Amino acid sequence: MDILPILAASLVLSNLYATLDIILGLRKMRSLAEISPLPEQEQPVVSIIVPACNEADTIEPALRSILALAYAHLEVIVINDRSTDRTGDVLRRIQLDHPGLQVLEITELPDGWLGKSHALHQGAKAATGEYLLFTDADILFEQTTVARAMSLMVNEKLDHLALIFRNIARGLLLNAMMIDAGGGLFFLFKPWKAEDPKSRHFIGVGAFNMIRRSVYIQLGCHETIRMHPIDDIMLGKIIKRSGFRQACLSGYDFLSVRWYESPGKMIQGLMKNIFALYNFRVVYALAAVLMICLVTILPVWGTLLASGAAQSCFALAAVIRLFSSAYGALYTGTTLLAVPFSLLTPYVNVYIIIKGMLTTLADNGIYWRGTHYPLDRLRENRSLL
Repeated sequence: MDILPILAASLVLSNLYATLDIILGLRKMRSLAEISPLPEQEQPVVSIIVPACNEADTIEPALRSILALAYAHLEVIVINDRSTDRTGDVLRRIQLDHPGLQVLEITELPDGWLGKSHALHQGAKAATGEYLLFTDADILFEQTTVARAMSLMVNEKLDHLALIFRNIARGLLLNAMMIDAGGGLFFLFKPWKAEDPKSRHFIGVGAFNMIRRSVYIQLGCHETIRMHPIDDIMLGKIIKRSGFRQACLSGYDFLSVRWYESPGKMIQGLMKNIFALYNFRVVYALAAVLMICLVTILPVWGTLLASGAAQSCFALAAVIRLFSSAYGALYTGTTLLAVPFSLLTPYVNVYIIIKGMLTTLADNGIYWRGTHYPLDRLRENRSLL
């Protein structure tokens, strides 16, 4: 029996299943645009916590968009985390216009903490709001974002809300990489299932992680995930696994960010934490590489090299994947000109996983913002989750 046509047909089914799963899931996901802003007289205090480590080039427009939010009871706390650039100067200039802006200075990182988790932890300790919003120093907010989010939190009695942001980076290959990364994360985490209490799926988004303060304290704050590189997703995990109410909405019209400046920057950014996504386990990382090769790379080569029924099935699998990329481009507002570049992104993904894994093992840990975090300490934190 010729196994090649069977393999090709199975790849058609695999790509079709993944594509339909993502498309149908995204159609189920609500948009923040459907939520009316919470009236001012009903608005509880929200503390927005922004960690900043060498963010001089991005923090001013991001922070000014936060300070311009149409929300009456807002506390904004920025943590200047050991910055060596002009971040401190930028923050002091913004404080001249907004004296209520709180800036915490961190000069040393305690042992046993990743820098970002420690900064978020310190910001949360200083916060007084009933709700905490963790965000990044490069996120641009639409004015009604928090008022709409709080309407959902209050009226649906949520404990945690994450929002998916819009990427505004430029570049065809870069956008193809982002569509591919987003599709992979959607397929893996299925954020549309986060609000289902019967589902084990969870989500967290660094651009917008809003949590009830009492729940955050009950879960041990960021200390529980103090050494995990993927702090945003892991925060969502412990919230959902502890039985609290979680939801994830599309926030494309309300949050935007230039996620990465170039393909090289994206590769470098993902490489530091990709091994953590696979729980620092070599077998999981290699399994992911094998899956990428089979599902996304093999169909293209099969179309070129095979013949007969196998060639037809390989071609159909490749077309389904291109259709999936086109849908992702339309859904996120990305140009369709980026879609052909999705034929290259699987090779980039394989490189990121293998290089990220080997580099982490060779360095016995990861280097992040100039600090080395030992692999054994990273793995210890894994066991806490």
